[in-house]
Amino acid sequence: MKVVFVGPSLPEAGLLFREEVTICPPAIQGDVRAAVERGALAIGIVDGGFEYTVPVWHKEILYALSQGVRVFGAASMGALRAVECRAFGMVGIGRIYSEYESGATIDDSDVALLHGPGELGYKALTVPLVNVRATLDELEARQALARRLRIAIETAAASLFFKARTWRSIVSNVDVPAADKPQLLALLRSNEVDQKRADALALIEAIRKANDHSRHAEGTWHFNKLFI
Repeated sequence: MKVVFVGPSLPEAGLLFREEVTICPPAIQGDVRAAVERGALAIGIVDGGFEYTVPVWHKEILYALSQGVRVFGAASMGALRAVECRAFGMVGIGRIYSEYESGATIDDSDVALLHGPGELGYKALTVPLVNVRATLDELEARQALARRLRIAIETAAASLFFKARTWRSIVSNVDVPAADKPQLLALLRSNEVDQKRADALALIEAIRKANDHSRHAEGTWHFNKLFI
């Protein structure tokens, strides 16, 4: 069995991959251990609860790894946990993971966004900073944004609380003439790069290719079972 915990990063995951992997809501504390106990051989963590629930616990990820379960992380909470647990065998996937791993991104809230409930398809209401940066990188590479303006937009985006960060609020905080703001807003919206979605898709592809016939041998480190 292969399990992926995903929500707002890839709301349509259940429709796209339900025959190949078991799609579960964003992971919270206890979910990874429960998946191991149900017989999971590969686990992917994309999204996770963090504000009104207890986040997925590092110790349960280590427990899964100690049982020979492959554990992958990407895009959001999964990218954070993959960096924190990489020394024990958790595998990070995608650009967002790589940026945290290298130190190019350091703030946990850079992957956060405000979204609707699962019953409404996890509809995104704000823009995560990692998507803002990916969008600006693409526009700058195409020479559609001058360097100075790109820096001004990123600075404006970074200054906003994640629950208030929309393209409109970002542009309203950029120091450009008011007459230029509608055009800038249209440019950003029409060229948005959803890096979280791209990384989530890459994780699921890795999960699909993972060996699901048996658990792997335990690693070289010792798991202390006292608190699990």
